[in-house]
Amino acid sequence: MNITITHISAATTLLEIGNLRLLTDPVFDPPGGKYYFGWGTGSTKQTAPSVSIESLGKIDAVLLSHDHHDDNLDKAGRAFLPKAKRVLTTTSGEKRLRGNAEGMADWQSTVLEAGSTKIKITATPAQHGNWIARPFAGQTIGFVLEWEGQQNGALYITGDTIYYRGIDQVAERFAISVAMLHLGRASFPITGPIRFTMDAKDGVKAAQKLNPRTIIPIHYEGWKHFVQGREIISKEFDAAGLGSKVRWLTLGEPTSVEI
Repeated sequence: MNITITHISAATTLLEIGNLRLLTDPVFDPPGGKYYFGWGTGSTKQTAPSVSIESLGKIDAVLLSHDHHDDNLDKAGRAFLPKAKRVLTTTSGEKRLRGNAEGMADWQSTVLEAGSTKIKITATPAQHGNWIARPFAGQTIGFVLEWEGQQNGALYITGDTIYYRGIDQVAERFAISVAMLHLGRASFPITGPIRFTMDAKDGVKAAQKLNPRTIIPIHYEGWKHFVQGREIISKEFDAAGLGSKVRWLTLGEPTSVEI
């Protein structure tokens, strides 16, 4: 079965699966804005979204890895949330967002339906930095999407996470066909070597453990604190013999992906 994925910016993607249209981590502010994440950290948005928020159309659900950092949910994205039928996010995010937000604990599942399309969505563990960073980084989750007709396994979106045991657990519980990896090695001068998302080496480790047919990098461009871009990521995956599995999506271009 083929689905359509449009990479809009950073971790923002539009997933069109049968009769369902899902949006991940909506970020639609114009470039140039400065954002502060707490504990002396902050970033500048460097690029505009490749798809306008006005042209999105009907969205059945937003899959929101976390609500408390602007590179995953900015002002325009936050204003858009009430227009979606459902917003699936962290348990702490539900308390902050309210409205149509639904908090999901690790391994909790829910079902989305539209017409003949039914997707089971399972929240997966994510860790937004090491133990030192946890008080600042807060709660995050990823998502596994399963539906009838998948030939080679499920779709996995890691959410903002470093590589750690939680990703291994996903590999143990699910066969993964397509892995959308949040990369970029998000980091800040004030936090030194601490990284808040996977770097390229982490991404390789995750891919080796998950063994997907297709690897889709996201969350690597558009913000100043993403310090590893496509060139570094490509080099690392090529060196590990995984380059043939990597599928780079052209920003703003709907792309058919087999799953």
